[in-house]
This record gives sequence, C-alpha cells and structure tokens, in this order.
Amino acid sequence: MNTFSEKEKLKLLSDIVAINSVNDNEIEVATYLKDLFEAHHINAEIDVIEGKRANLIATIGSGSPVVAISGHMDVVSEGDQNDWDYPPFQMTEKDNRLYGRGTSDMKSGLMALAIAMIELKENDALPHGTIKFMATAGEEKEQLGSAQLYKKGYMNNVDALIIAEPSETNIVYAHKGSTDYKITSKGKAAHSSVPVVGFNAIKPLIQFIQDIDTEYDRISKELNSEKLDFSHLIKRIQSQLQQENNLDEEEVERVISGLVISNTILHGGNQVNSVPDTATAEFNIRTIPEFDNEKVKSLFKTYLEEVNKQGGQLEEDLYLDLDPVLTTGDNPLIKIGQRVAKQIFGEDIVASPTVGVTDASNLLRDKDEHFSFLMFGPGTAPHQINEYVEKEKYLRFIDYYKELLITYLNEYK
Repeated sequence: MNTFSEKEKLKLLSDIVAINSVNDNEIEVATYLKDLFEAHHINAEIDVIEGKRANLIATIGSGSPVVAISGHMDVVSEGDQNDWDYPPFQMTEKDNRLYGRGTSDMKSGLMALAIAMIELKENDALPHGTIKFMATAGEEKEQLGSAQLYKKGYMNNVDALIIAEPSETNIVYAHKGSTDYKITSKGKAAHSSVPVVGFNAIKPLIQFIQDIDTEYDRISKELNSEKLDFSHLIKRIQSQLQQENNLDEEEVERVISGLVISNTILHGGNQVNSVPDTATAEFNIRTIPEFDNEKVKSLFKTYLEEVNKQGGQLEEDLYLDLDPVLTTGDNPLIKIGQRVAKQIFGEDIVASPTVGVTDASNLLRDKDEHFSFLMFGPGTAPHQINEYVEKEKYLRFIDYYKELLITYLNEYK
C-alpha cells in the first residue's frame, strides 16, 4: 500500500526542511503541501492569517467519524549556524539519522501524516468517515494558527484529534497549559551622575521578579499535583537529569509534575551612563489543574499592584493564554494507538501526560475530558543544535499513521 518509495519519502521531508520557516513563512510550506496534495487529487485550502503566516487544510473521505490529523509548519531559530555540524536548512543523512532544523520538531511528523493520508487515498484504503489534515502556523510562539482554525470552526465536527509532535517514547493524552507575560516598567530618564532627578525603571521590575520568585518557591513546595500523572515521565528522565545536572530527586519531580514559572527575558537600559526610563521582563508559566491560568493571572495582578503601591509604574501584557489539555486517555483512540504501536514498533508504548504544550490547547477548547486525543510522533531531540530524527522512525511512523487511521475508523462506534 505504498504510493511513494523510500527515496521519495526522504525527498519530501528534505524539501520542507529546506524551507526556512523560523517563526514565520509557513505559507511556503503550505504551498508545497497544497501542490503535493493536489498532485494526488486531494483538495487543499490555504488559510492565510497575515503576511506570510498561513494554515493548510486538506480533506479526504466523507461523513462520520471525522478524524483531524495535525502538525505545525514553523520551527524554532537555528541559532548560530556555525555551531552546527550540518547545514540546518539542508537535510543531511548520517549514520541513519536525518539532521536539520525541524526534522524532529516537527516536519518529519507533519510529512509522515501527509504521506499517510495520500497513500490511504491513492489505495482507496479509507473504510469510511473523513480525515481532515490541518497544518498550522505559529505553534512555537503564539499559536496563532490553531487559534484561527478553532475560531473558524474547523474543529466543530471533529470526533478525534491526532497530533504528530515528537514523542516517540510515549503516547500523550494530556499536557500542561502555558501563559506568557510581558511586564513593562516605566521610569524617568536622567544622567547616571544625578539619578535623583530621574526614576530607574529597573528597580521596581527587579522587586516584582523577586516577589514572584519568592511566592513561586512557596507555592511549588506546598502544591499537591494529582490530576496529571507524570510518574512515567519522571522515571524516564530522572536518572538522566541527575547524572547530567546533579539535581535533587524531589526537585526534579516537583518541576515536572507541578507549576513552573520562569523569568526568561530581561531588558533594561541602553547606555551605561543613563538612568533607564523603561525596563521589561518576560515570563513563561506552565500551568496545571491545581494552579491554573486564572490563578496565575491573579498572582501576577496581586504583586504588580503591590509594587505600584510602592511607587512603581508596572504594566502587564498577557500575550499567550493556553489552558491545560485534560483528556483522561480512557478512550478507544489511545487503546488502538498503543496496540498499533506494538505492531509497528515492536514495543509497548506507555500513555501519559507531557510537560510540553501543543496546538491541542486551542483545538480542544470546547471538548470535554472524554474527547479522543492522541499525540505521538517521530523525534526525541527538538530545539537543539544538530536536531535530528532517526530515519527508520520517520519511515515507520508513516506506516503507523496509516494503520492507526484505518483501525480507528473500522472500529469506531
């Protein structure tokens, strides 16, 4: 049931890895996929967001059930290309690994889904129902692509969702939420020799950061995280983290299973002899059901108001607000996914939550905990220098998605 040869499957992946879609330019990937689908008589639609940002939607079959298969087209920055052993935007095969930016996260998963869908269509192997392919823009940052697909109703009639994010060691059915804050502090510029005539914007911002850090330390130690069971993930990475970083076992478990607040960006001032009139700090927060997005908003508001009462001039900008995905995993899709994984990969794959965040946060906004959601895809080393995917895993995941879709549609009730 193969429409493409192995050489052709590798060429298709190589072509989209060569497209630089670092936090932009998804429309070029979307156009490539549209041409690919239409060459195989599958209608595809480019959904423009703005500029070069766009989604792609393609559909085969008709009627119920409707299974959405999804992946994102953007990739993270490659950083300094001189640090790479291989050109980041030229896929290189070495020792059965395929190197290049996005090979793991997640152009291999995206192309595996596309090839699987084409081969099902070309071989008339779709038993019944509909498969809806959705390639998204902006997943790595603001998730503007999945937000637009949700708003336009592309998920309204969907009965199950499969996302091909890199997670080849476990099948994912739930994950944490995420919020991104930018806190801006306003001051008054002055020469540094007479700072008294100005107001240093950095000082109240540092106070806010310290207040949040102190409160987060208290909360994380007292918080009892139970609704998302990360025990499998903790066991898998605990020994590795301890060996590499000499971390405390309880600290590792607390971070993986609990709330995480990270101040990741800090800017203030532009000249050493000038008192800065503006300073900014950005935070990424990973939320859990026991301390959700609303509680984070309340926490930030409380300490922002407290600093402002002491003379600060802080303003907040919540520019990302994604709730946790909380499906239970107790559904036929997960069970079939594990069964097919055993068949294709020859090993038992555990189903568990993950700490990462996916487009499911938007796509599943109005779905309940019983909705059939599965995340499983090729790749284990995303966002790294010399990012790669195992060639055999990429090829086998194509077979996996075909068998998963056929089996689920055949057994759907």
